[in-house]
Amino acid sequence: MTRIWILPILLVLCGSLVATGLILSGSPGEAAALLMMFSLLAAVNSPLVFPRSIDALEARRRSATDGRPVVYWRPGCTYCLRLRVRLGRSARRLYWVNIWRDPAGAAAVREANGGDETVPTVVVAGRPHTNPDPEWVRGQLPPSA
Repeated sequence: MTRIWILPILLVLCGSLVATGLILSGSPGEAAALLMMFSLLAAVNSPLVFPRSIDALEARRRSATDGRPVVYWRPGCTYCLRLRVRLGRSARRLYWVNIWRDPAGAAAVREANGGDETVPTVVVAGRPHTNPDPEWVRGQLPPSA
């Protein structure tokens, strides 16, 4: 659990150190802007933005049971972030697999994309779709009970 917070914490700490240096050199405006940028990067890479990831095998098993799509993603990917943000609350109804934490997930993405780790790769009913439109993904969700 704590490993997923390492990058966001490091980003905030680095931003704080650089901002402190800028404040001491007499540039408080630049320091505030830089600290805000580092904080935004930390938030985007935090587990608060993306739903909790599960491993690829569990995601496939659950998807086969209830028909929900599986999204293969990685931290720092702007297209993954775009998909997550545009899906809004619907994103929690998908199964998210972080390919940097799950070798089986990374292998599934390479298999679907001719050897490339192109994300987001969304698997719906066993068929992969690379970087699909978020509205299309929302339309693939089974009706909520």
